Amino acid sequence: MPNMSATFSSVVNTQVVVEPPPQRAEDISAEAGFKQVLNACLGSQEASRPEMRKTPARAAKAFREMTCGCGQDPIEVVGQAIFEVEGARDLVAVRDIPFHSLCEHHLLPFSGTAHIAYLPNGKVLGLSKFARLLTVFARRPQIQERLTQQVAESIEQLLGCRAVAVSLEAHHSCMSHRGANVPASTRTLAIRGPEKDDPHVREQLMIGASRGPSFGTARL
Repeated sequence: MPNMSATFSSVVNTQVVVEPPPQRAEDISAEAGFKQVLNACLGSQEASRPEMRKTPARAAKAFREMTCGCGQDPIEVVGQAIFEVEGARDLVAVRDIPFHSLCEHHLLPFSGTAHIAYLPNGKVLGLSKFARLLTVFARRPQIQERLTQQVAESIEQLLGCRAVAVSLEAHHSCMSHRGANVPASTRTLAIRGPEKDDPHVREQLMIGASRGPSFGTARL
């Protein structure tokens, strides 16, 4: 009978060494850049404290995470989540979607909530994909006005919907933590689609893309 104890012991004592992935040239360059900025802004004595030794690498990693939407294709994000639904023309609204973005002027974060309402024309989008679309455009250097427009236009193009409204409300740290030092909120609205100028359509979209009470089902 084989010595099972010896066999088991040999497995337990085997150490698997996992080598960390090699650091990319882009990572090294980004880390060096943040180190240079810290030295210039804080002074070398402050920037070289032991507690800040890994700060350039952490800052570079955080910046990559906050701009991971650069170069991403909204079509790839949506994938196969566009569905043909016969007779789908009723108002659909997805509210209270949180987002985080980066002000392209000061490279400071702004964050808030999105409300999206659209009138389909036989095609609907999987609900989770609205958040993914928003993230693709938010995770890059942005201004809130453009972000609102890009989300609305991408939904219109992907679905061929009758009309779509996107409303964003956000707080900008570039306004609250510097300059005016005022913690105000900013709201933007974009409405797109072939029926966007119809007063009744516009009214329903505004209800759906607002923070008000639920609207029930409206047929237009």
